[in-house]
Amino acid sequence: MILRMIHYSNFIQGQFVESTHGNVITVINPATGEAISTIPDSSDEEVAAAVNAAEVAQPEWAALPAVARAKQLHVLADTIRAQVEPLARVITEEQGKTLPLARVEVNFTADYIDYMAEWGRRIEGEIIESDRPKENIFLFHKPIGVVAGILPWNFPFFLIARKLAPALLTGNAIVLKPSEETPNNAFEFCKLLAETEIPAGLVNMVSGSGAGAGRALTENAKVGLISFTGSVDTGSRIMQTAAQHMTRVNLELGGKAPAIVTKNADLDLATTAIQASRVINSGQVCNCAERIYVQRDVAEAFTEKLVEKMNAARFGNPLEDETVDYGPMVNQAGFDKVMALLESAVNDGAQVLCGGKRGADTSGYYIEPTVVANCTQAMDIVQSEIFGPVIPIIVFDEIDEALAMANDTEYGLTSSVFSTDINEAMNCVEALKFGETYVNREHFEAMQGYHAGWRKSGIGGADGKHGLYEFMQTQVVYLQRS
Repeated sequence: MILRMIHYSNFIQGQFVESTHGNVITVINPATGEAISTIPDSSDEEVAAAVNAAEVAQPEWAALPAVARAKQLHVLADTIRAQVEPLARVITEEQGKTLPLARVEVNFTADYIDYMAEWGRRIEGEIIESDRPKENIFLFHKPIGVVAGILPWNFPFFLIARKLAPALLTGNAIVLKPSEETPNNAFEFCKLLAETEIPAGLVNMVSGSGAGAGRALTENAKVGLISFTGSVDTGSRIMQTAAQHMTRVNLELGGKAPAIVTKNADLDLATTAIQASRVINSGQVCNCAERIYVQRDVAEAFTEKLVEKMNAARFGNPLEDETVDYGPMVNQAGFDKVMALLESAVNDGAQVLCGGKRGADTSGYYIEPTVVANCTQAMDIVQSEIFGPVIPIIVFDEIDEALAMANDTEYGLTSSVFSTDINEAMNCVEALKFGETYVNREHFEAMQGYHAGWRKSGIGGADGKHGLYEFMQTQVVYLQRS
């Protein structure tokens, strides 16, 4: 039971600043339904103050050598590592993920900041050959200025780093807005940030709704780049708003990842990887397998193994039992969406082989691990993002049929192929129209890769060299010598 409600304040110009209008949002523990904190529902003026603070702090920071900026990021990473356990518990309490996964998220966040800091000596421009005698053409990569980072709720702590680390390393300042579902970890991060020597005003945190603080942030003409992770609908609105000032956008907008299991697959490996994709973070991961296409020759054996593995998954309150495989859905709306997709599939003729119901603990938003067979391509459960511990199965005969169905989606983030035949696997990779394809492994990207979607899954990307350069703009200099 929560004994004391916590109230957080915005972090602006290196200080926690109490809201002037008093409007607040209450944060709920999804495992229990209890209120655990309140946060400011920031006004346009408070968001503008954060952007102004970033604008003032940015030039002096940009003037430092990149390696000097990197040193400050390394200190921040070490500061985070010293607080893994309390940070993990905050994340678990407000978001519902298991404690082991929350610990991984905190450690990975620190590692990611270190990784991006290591690019301090690796940012490169170009020397371009000129058509004119005694002329040199130089291409420089320069900071954008003020970056707006709008965070999701499913990996809220890591996404701070995914936006902040490349932004700061490349000489920008940043204003972050956490999801109103999971803001507590972000404000705890700010407490750690205040312990470092990163200049005041360079990183600011304002909370509130998407329609309130999020809108004010994206409408601000001083913002040079909006980096957003979330839904297609919200991403579309951000693009429309950004067009007012021709503000650059970097958008990751979800996915509907297919997993193709051929008759040549290692079924134990495939079912293990797919089960992990559906229960990690309660299935609330945009890049994990969302629909299975299995070849008829092995469909029965594959389905039996998958049902067995899904049935073995245990769920519950992750703060009370560290051994559970997953926790609750993040909120009632997420729970309702998954249950509606299940009901629609059954009405259309699908068969629930396991799960399909609310968990016995009705105080939280729990859904049983669920496998749905007899699905067709036209069903909503196959076309719409599920974001829950539910997996639909479609049987195919020929590989070309599976590839056509896999590509039949408005999304294009991730995909996977399970086959021990390397020629078959690579032919599938060549045909799949997705930003990422995993072969014989679970869906989860590496920080040194490039996490970028096609179609409605987004614009631009994150991670690695290419993700770093998203936070810079180019300047070409023509130097004519006499």
